[in-house]
Amino acid sequence: MTHHAAPAIRSAPVHPHHHSGLNALPALPHTAPHATPDASDTPGTPETPVAPVAADASTAGEHPPTPASPVAAIAVPSFTALGLGTGLAEAAEAAGWTTPTLVQVQAIPAVLKGRDLLGLAPTGTGKTAAYLLPLLQRLLDVPGILSERPRRMQVLILAPTRELAAQIFEVAHQLAPQLKTVVAVGGVSINPQMMALRGGAHVVVATPGRLLDLQGHNALRLDDVATLVLDEADRLLDLGFADELVQILDALPEPHQTLLLSATMPEDVTLMADDVLRDAAYVDARNGDAAIASVKQRAILVDTARRTTLLRHLITTENWDRVLVFVASQYASEHVAEKLRRAGLKAASLHGDLSQGRRSQVLADLNAHRLTVLVATDIAARGIDVPDLAVVVNHDLPRSATDYTHRIGRTGRADASGQAISFICADAPGSEAHFRLIEKRQQQRVPREHIDGFVPTAPPVEVIADVTGGIKGKRKSKKDKLREAAAASSATTPGGHQR
Repeated sequence: MTHHAAPAIRSAPVHPHHHSGLNALPALPHTAPHATPDASDTPGTPETPVAPVAADASTAGEHPPTPASPVAAIAVPSFTALGLGTGLAEAAEAAGWTTPTLVQVQAIPAVLKGRDLLGLAPTGTGKTAAYLLPLLQRLLDVPGILSERPRRMQVLILAPTRELAAQIFEVAHQLAPQLKTVVAVGGVSINPQMMALRGGAHVVVATPGRLLDLQGHNALRLDDVATLVLDEADRLLDLGFADELVQILDALPEPHQTLLLSATMPEDVTLMADDVLRDAAYVDARNGDAAIASVKQRAILVDTARRTTLLRHLITTENWDRVLVFVASQYASEHVAEKLRRAGLKAASLHGDLSQGRRSQVLADLNAHRLTVLVATDIAARGIDVPDLAVVVNHDLPRSATDYTHRIGRTGRADASGQAISFICADAPGSEAHFRLIEKRQQQRVPREHIDGFVPTAPPVEVIADVTGGIKGKRKSKKDKLREAAAASSATTPGGHQR
């Protein structure tokens, strides 16, 4: 793939940038932010908490930012100072969004300037707003864009799950209803989406497979795309979308701006960033995974066969009004939910084989407090925002520390407190060792607990596993990185592929 200068949104003035490689990701310069002529205060997203910004909110120089020692807090810049306009500000204020978060302070000026972006931020920190706000502002600044027919798709946002795509669409439509935004996901009929794309669209939010389906039906063209957003890039690769991403990237015009956002930075995301980003601003708002600092983590030892009974006990004795329970498979999701229903609890399952309508309904029921327990596979770990969800339970441990971060990130959002409980099977070889590896990657130790009446009857399994974190292989060459990632994903990812 040959990369050129990142463009402005089509019809806006183009400001070429020289593209250097991303061997060392450049940081966002600590300079006065770009401003549009009618700038004023503008918002965050529904997932945006009001957060204080430390003095190192914007980093300077050409090196990736590193955690700084404690410094005195400074005033949070307004959205006006970050370069957004009055109309967008008023729409955001009407939605209840007021103060920029750390990732927004860092990212918005860079995106407004047309730079590529590598944005690392935990769940619940407002990273959706960090790219949507400046992109919508740039579109609104294009002369004649609202009257132009047919509309040209200038912003393409790819998301790994239908739920995340739907939420991004809702935020974009709420902020700028005068722009036409279309969401395109699998699991539902393609015909209404083809109808929605008649006359074009300014912004398309899609899962990769369905986007390629629509392109194959000649329902959309990618010729005018000025900005590509890869939201939850680590999950896009983890779910086996690397090959589809190659096809989409090959179909995009050059030059185009690329924004890559992720809560974690595994090796495959690093390789993707090296390959697709040029002259990128580097934004790291993880702050040592501070987003999970508001989550009280617990680890309870229990016999494998008694986990669901213990779950019922905790729901009752600790008065949980809603809880999100993670399991390892579709079968476990259905099985655990059914056992809870038989015990008189309002429970439902959520997994990839449910229809889109059913998935939307169970999420709506949980949000409306019509459900007490939602038993989900990792499909629910990203892109789902359940306001005021206080408890997450790992009935089955996640397969990686990355998945653990995203699971427990469903609680403790927007500065609220929450708790994440993991069941460690005392009678299962490898359960304790696996959780120790998660602790090692998280750089913390979670005390083990016993619950009266549920003390394991089996003797503890001796931990003999090596928890040093494994051995990394030889770094791949840049050639065909994404295709190699696709092969790796297909070899390790069991099902769950969403179109």
